Amino acid sequence: MKTFIKIAGILLTIALLGAMIHLRALKNLHLKDQYHGSNFFTFWLSGYMVLKGENPYDQTQYLAGHDAFGVTWKPNKIFPYPLPLSLFMVPLGLLPFSKSYYLWQIISQIIIAITVFVLLEHWKEPAHSRLFAPLMVFFLFFVPVYLTLQVGSIGAFTLLVMLIFLLLFEKGRSLFAGIVLSLTILKPPQGLTILLLAGIWFLARKDWKAIQGVTYGGLAILISGMIEDPLWIVKFREASQAVMNRSLGIHSNVWSYSYLICSGSSPCATILGGMGALTLLGLGGYFLWRNHAQLSVWEAFNIIIPIGFVSTIYLWVYDQILYVIPIVWIVSTLVERKKSYIQAFIFLIVLGLVSLTATILHAYTLKDIWNLGTTIIVLGMVLQLHHLKQKYPIDKGMA
Repeated sequence: MKTFIKIAGILLTIALLGAMIHLRALKNLHLKDQYHGSNFFTFWLSGYMVLKGENPYDQTQYLAGHDAFGVTWKPNKIFPYPLPLSLFMVPLGLLPFSKSYYLWQIISQIIIAITVFVLLEHWKEPAHSRLFAPLMVFFLFFVPVYLTLQVGSIGAFTLLVMLIFLLLFEKGRSLFAGIVLSLTILKPPQGLTILLLAGIWFLARKDWKAIQGVTYGGLAILISGMIEDPLWIVKFREASQAVMNRSLGIHSNVWSYSYLICSGSSPCATILGGMGALTLLGLGGYFLWRNHAQLSVWEAFNIIIPIGFVSTIYLWVYDQILYVIPIVWIVSTLVERKKSYIQAFIFLIVLGLVSLTATILHAYTLKDIWNLGTTIIVLGMVLQLHHLKQKYPIDKGMA
């Protein structure tokens, strides 16, 4: 009877989760005007152009691609991401636009579900297995995930990269883990700070294979882009500068706050933002260096991900989808330490409300600066639980 109930519970969870995933994808698909002029079209078009033998960094071809599909929203003259990313978007370009969008919605949500399930398996306790369903419900309505799905961002791709990296690193395959981690540079504002802090942790551990892996992966990305367009680095830099110029003072990071404090004047904003970013990265690097022996790879990246986000120059709220990784750790650790779900659910409720409030303020002010609260809560809980772990080791017995 226990086995039957367990199997029935698993099947019911899969059925309900599958229905939620389908309905979410279908709902977003019906918002045609919203997704047609969103990030997803940018990614889909780059893959579609590669299939046709065109260059997403060719201004004439790129803008003509918008015209061909009736897209009037043209914020960028060329593909605004590193050119090698377009190669990963080729599978999306194989399908018509609307079908590709729907499929990416499904795949993104499945990646999130796999990530949560795999991370929870680290505890191998029934108390933690039961967290899967409530966590998935939370994440599907958690603003960064909700917006990632709605705009068709590739945040789930980066999340999958991080999950594979964590699994490879835990198995002692540092070289391949480093190669996989290098893929985060396909979104440079996100990847640069992650790789910088990760590199400090690798150095502290004297993990030369991981550093070699990142180097090999970075070279492969560079060369693959040069094969397609020898000047892709120069063109990408120009496109990135245009994106950053029109979004200064909008994001929830130290650069935007510095820009607002200085009323947009230069060099005040640049100096203050640079000092703030270096301070955060320095403190994060010092913590990782000093505690490298006590930190597992998952625990290290619980620190790296939020510090990397708040210290970089350009990221949106939907890029906080990577917070799935530290959030699962926080919730699981609270359950393990408190022998109860109450504190874990309180944390999720508070985090969800803070994120929702920040998004409402964003809608009224057209500034994404309010999401700093989400970062503070996640990073603060990670540091607090790490401190408690060192001071009061957890009793492994579960109630």
